[in-house]
Amino acid sequence: MPPPGSFAMVGVVQQDYSNGLEQTVWLTTSSSVTGQNYLKVRYTGGISKAGRPSMDYSPITPQTLRREMIVAAPGVRLAANTNFLRNAYGPIGYASGRSSSGDTCLYGWQQIRSRAAPSGIGRDFGMIQVRARLCDHTASERDLLHVMYGYTVTGTFPGEIWNPYGSAEPVSPLMAYAGRQVLPPDPVVPATYAFGVNTSMERAIARQPAMAATTATVRTTPRKTPAAVTEPQRPEITIPLPDALTGSSTGTTGKADTKAGPAETQPSARPNAAQAPLPLLPMPDCLASEPGGTGCSARQ
Repeated sequence: MPPPGSFAMVGVVQQDYSNGLEQTVWLTTSSSVTGQNYLKVRYTGGISKAGRPSMDYSPITPQTLRREMIVAAPGVRLAANTNFLRNAYGPIGYASGRSSSGDTCLYGWQQIRSRAAPSGIGRDFGMIQVRARLCDHTASERDLLHVMYGYTVTGTFPGEIWNPYGSAEPVSPLMAYAGRQVLPPDPVVPATYAFGVNTSMERAIARQPAMAATTATVRTTPRKTPAAVTEPQRPEITIPLPDALTGSSTGTTGKADTKAGPAETQPSARPNAAQAPLPLLPMPDCLASEPGGTGCSARQ
């Protein structure tokens, strides 16, 4: 089974053998590379079916893997990763590369086998081999590698000697004797691990909120409050305050009455825009329209 949120299953093809079976799980493919994505699983041992051909044992060697990669992803140069990696079933390996059209491809392999001995005594005979061929034009190498960590092998063999997973870890003998304290476990905090591969449509949907936020920011940027708008520097002049503030008409020249209230502050001593709103003053270009500036339209 592929991991949840990754490639969808298209179909399953099974081939039975006298000593095992092989399943090919075909997965959705969005790539220009020839071929289709798949998970291939081979179960060897523990099965006896008369009249079926026998499955040959194929050890994992560099030569075998090189031939498999050429067939799985033709035209793509895959380079093997030399790091030691391990999933829940044991060690894994993979090779990855990019096609000429920019698609990312990965070919992974794993052999699940608990023990082995040269004489065949004291070993578990069952064995499971897994191959994964994944190519996608939007996924990264790490996205495809998540499939190797997240797939689930749902089959096994009847009988203890065929168990390919190995025996369960024994209980420590110190549990029944005096020793270090054993405390109750901490509350389990659910953790998530992303196995998903973002398709082109999913990425387009994920970009829509960010694009909408950018558009909203651009639209609202010019809509600043009048107090925050910086006007061009004008020459400092002495002008009277409107009659609405002073309560009396003044001339078009001369200084404002220094005995007026706090609202009758000179223009040169206007309060900071961030601290208080600007007073209503007539603009200099219309002071001479009528005596006292009553014909001007006061602007904030």
